Amino acid sequence: MSTKDYLEKDYYAVLGVPKTATADEIKKAYRKLARQYHPDTNQGDASKETKFKEVSEAYDVLSDSKRRKEYDEARALFGSGVGGQRPGGGGFPFDFGDLFGGTGGHQGGQGAGDRIGDLFGGLFNRGGGTTRTTRTTRPRRGQDIESEVTLTFTEAVEGTTVSLRLTSSAACTACSGTGAKAGTTPRVCPTCEGTGAASRNLGNFAFSEPCRDCKGRGLLVDDPCPVCEGSGRARSTRTIQARIPAGVADGQRVKLKGKGAPGENGGPAGDLYIQTHVKPHAVFGRSGDNLTVTVPVTFTEAALGAEIKVPTLKGLPVTLRVPSGTPNGRTFRVRGRGVTRKDGTKGDLLAAVEVLVPKTLDDKSRELLTEFNTATAGEDPRADLILRARSE
Repeated sequence: MSTKDYLEKDYYAVLGVPKTATADEIKKAYRKLARQYHPDTNQGDASKETKFKEVSEAYDVLSDSKRRKEYDEARALFGSGVGGQRPGGGGFPFDFGDLFGGTGGHQGGQGAGDRIGDLFGGLFNRGGGTTRTTRTTRPRRGQDIESEVTLTFTEAVEGTTVSLRLTSSAACTACSGTGAKAGTTPRVCPTCEGTGAASRNLGNFAFSEPCRDCKGRGLLVDDPCPVCEGSGRARSTRTIQARIPAGVADGQRVKLKGKGAPGENGGPAGDLYIQTHVKPHAVFGRSGDNLTVTVPVTFTEAALGAEIKVPTLKGLPVTLRVPSGTPNGRTFRVRGRGVTRKDGTKGDLLAAVEVLVPKTLDDKSRELLTEFNTATAGEDPRADLILRARSE
């Protein structure tokens, strides 16, 4: 990030969140704005595309805890009217020569000046007397990209490969990232001598900022590329095959390292984050790493015991032994027929029995059940329930 970005751009305002916003609040605000201004839904609207870039840039900084901390500390430091006079001179009671130049630091360890210098990196020129910095443009990591995918229940449990169409910023293909029209080449900026940055001497320290003539690129384009208008960057659309691992849950965020937007100046690519949505299954449910299923049994099977067939996900049914006297809702565990875990093992299948009561009875069945009711008439299954209700 450039010095100008630290001092002039209010990324919190861009996303519409307070400075105290949590990571989740920042993410939620970004997703809402990204959908609103995405180029795919606003084709031909340059203002919406510009806004999308601003939102993406703001999220790129505020979603990274380290970069967000640097950004906040930089704006806090320079937004407080820090001066450069020593005590007695009516200014801030620190000497920037001590603070950033290394004099007066702790011996035998890292002093305050060194720590702050490390924090801002190329923000300050410790020499203090030059008019141009010799630091070249640093490689910049590509932006992270977010996408969404809807999976079937089986795909989520077993894993799958999906095709995703991604739109991100990349080097303009028309000019190969130079920003110059085909057949021409950019020239080295004479103001910053190709470094992309210049410094202003403010007494005890030199303030580094992007070169105003080349806007930090180090190059000047006399005949700009008509596609990217000389920026060297353009919106790029590509289709990738993304592997969704087995066992993902509804709402889970999958990270694919290096599958985001390409980096700049040789920097690494960003990451791709995929938000998963899982459709429900007509038979099976899920509880953590276990699958669940409700299996109907007859009254006589529950009372006398039986061997029943239980379905499995994309497999042959298994035989389950139901002991006599099984109550309604009892759950049986079938080992190894659940969700695949990260270590390759599987959860279990939890089968809950549901005792069915016949809706109609023929004469013979009614007679037999009447005999059964007479034989067990001395037992009142609700006696203990009523007794406990009265005792409270």
